[in-house]
Amino acid sequence: MPADLTSLKQDLTRRMEGAVETLRKDQSGLRTGRASPALLEPIRVEAYGTMTPLTQVGTIAVPEARMITVQVWDRSLVNSVVAAIRDSGLGLNPGADGQTVRVPIPQLTAERRVELAKAANRYAESARIAVRAVRRDGMEQIKGFEKKSEISKDEAEDWSGEVQKLTDSYVKRIDELAVDKDREIRQV
Repeated sequence: MPADLTSLKQDLTRRMEGAVETLRKDQSGLRTGRASPALLEPIRVEAYGTMTPLTQVGTIAVPEARMITVQVWDRSLVNSVVAAIRDSGLGLNPGADGQTVRVPIPQLTAERRVELAKAANRYAESARIAVRAVRRDGMEQIKGFEKKSEISKDEAEDWSGEVQKLTDSYVKRIDELAVDKDREIRQV
């Protein structure tokens, strides 16, 4: 069976796109001083004896710019939700009001902004590493095709060039996302 650049490229693109999506999701959890439901989505709550995503025990809403609310569906879980948010390491201090948990978003300090910027850069570097790992896998596949004489040396070089172009485009997207997030975090 002759090797196919199109299917290889589609597979590599899908995997690189996954790295970018993971970066976006990770970045959305970084607090920038503005309320966002994504800030609380990664939090897990002790519910019915298991750790459950917050989104499965209540509805997260942003009624105003510096406030997030969680409408807890089961009144017996309100204290667990408050504790999970408080213990999440996000520096938030939630308060219960009946079945609603109110989470005020405090102003970020200069030190916290620097910490968040460093975290954003770590996420971006992880995404770059993931993209480069996908590139390495693609290059190894191309070498394998060449070794099995499924493609010529010239085709292997052409394919390698295509994989490198694809990698460069995804690294550039990651760099742009990192710069945008850094700017958003440092904006006062």
